[in-house]
Amino acid sequence: MLIAPAKLERPNNQQTGLRMKTPLVVATVVACLCFAGCDKKPVPKASGDSGNPLSAPADYLGALNKAQKSAQKITGAVGVDQAMKTFFAEEGRFPKSLEELKSKGVNVPDPPAGMKWDYDPNTGIVKAVPQ
Repeated sequence: MLIAPAKLERPNNQQTGLRMKTPLVVATVVACLCFAGCDKKPVPKASGDSGNPLSAPADYLGALNKAQKSAQKITGAVGVDQAMKTFFAEEGRFPKSLEELKSKGVNVPDPPAGMKWDYDPNTGIVKAVPQ
C-alpha cells in the first residue's frame, strides 16, 4: 500500500511579498529618522580664539589674563560686600559713602587695576566699574 504525500499549499505571492517588504520599509524609516538629525552645525568658537594652532599659546595667555582680572574683580567685590555687612551690623544703616566706611575703621580692599568702586548708598551695593 502506497501512501500519497500530503499536498503542500504554497502561499500566494501577495502574502510572501508583503512579508519580505515589511522589514525593508521599517529599516528605511529608521534610517531616515537617524539621518534627519545629522545635519552639520558649526561649532561656536570661544571669544579671542583664532583657531590657529600656532597662536594657541597667545590665546591661552589672553584667556588666562581675562580670567585673572575677573577673579580679582569678584574677590574685591566680596571683600567690599563683607565690609558693608559689617558696617550695617554695627550702625544699622548703609554708609553714605565708601569714605565713611573707611573712617569707621572697616578695611575696604582696593579695586582691581583699571577699575573703581561704584557705590549706591540706598541699596548698599558696590560694583567694580572701569575708570
